[in-house]
Amino acid sequence: MKILRSAAIAVALTGTAAISAAQPMRFPEKPVTFIVPFAAGSATDQLARALGVAFTEKTGQPVVVDNRGGAGGLIAAQAVARAAADGYTVLITTNTTQVANPYLYRKLPYDPVADFAPLTALGRGGQVLVVPAASPYKSVADVVAKARSQPGKLSFGAGNSSSRIAGEMLKQLSQTDILYVPYKSNPQALTDLLGGQIDLMVIDTVTGIPQIESGKLRALGASTQRRLSVLPKVPTLEEAGVKGYDIGYWFAAYAPSKTSPAVSARLRQLLVEAVHSPHAKTFFNSTGTEPWTTSAEELAQFQSAEATKWSKVIKAANIEPE
Repeated sequence: MKILRSAAIAVALTGTAAISAAQPMRFPEKPVTFIVPFAAGSATDQLARALGVAFTEKTGQPVVVDNRGGAGGLIAAQAVARAAADGYTVLITTNTTQVANPYLYRKLPYDPVADFAPLTALGRGGQVLVVPAASPYKSVADVVAKARSQPGKLSFGAGNSSSRIAGEMLKQLSQTDILYVPYKSNPQALTDLLGGQIDLMVIDTVTGIPQIESGKLRALGASTQRRLSVLPKVPTLEEAGVKGYDIGYWFAAYAPSKTSPAVSARLRQLLVEAVHSPHAKTFFNSTGTEPWTTSAEELAQFQSAEATKWSKVIKAANIEPE
């Protein structure tokens, strides 16, 4: 009798599980927050907002984009690491918080691996060396010549690790001394560049392209091995004489580490669909950024490989952790 009763319970449980499995996950059921480590107007912010529109259209739930700039992304990353692991808080970020910061700061208020559940990569792209349109420097060779003749005279600004490391790499590979000026975000650095307070930047295409197309900035060299599709006439920095120069940026999404596999999978599905939406397509096409999605496992592996690469670049640039 006990055996039959146990069997009946097992059948009932199996049936319940089957019914549950057949039912679609009812997530999200309230607004979702995308936390961005950089200021409004930054590349990451623009992508987050484009994804948010597509996310809302698919789910019917609003997406709140919460910009928490400053401290190299530490504030935003820590906020997500400490958030409830219910899927309603997502970090839309870059290589800055996940691979560069461990080598730029002595103490992090979060662990870029242990504190997060990788969801998917979102996109990747290159940067471009720019100067104000009124600048006397017409080429990369002009910048290098000036920096060599007057060490420390020129300055470059950066509001994220991608721009900073790109600038430091320029110094290292061209054997020049250019003063680094830190900013909370690239849009802030761009404002000072346009105002003549700093001389140059290596900036992401998302932030730089509108200013280049409007004639306010002059593009001198692309950071990647191949010329950028949105700036086909601009040589790469390597073509311009800075041998070995190659660096880019990428976007990805993460949830708090203890988020359930089911919720993480649902978030990934929605984000992948958002990346391939018309809203995101407009962002990618206008900025020269490549849409790029991965599985959670692929993102984790990629992040690990990038951490190794960036650590070498940072150490070679002699950047001391703050």
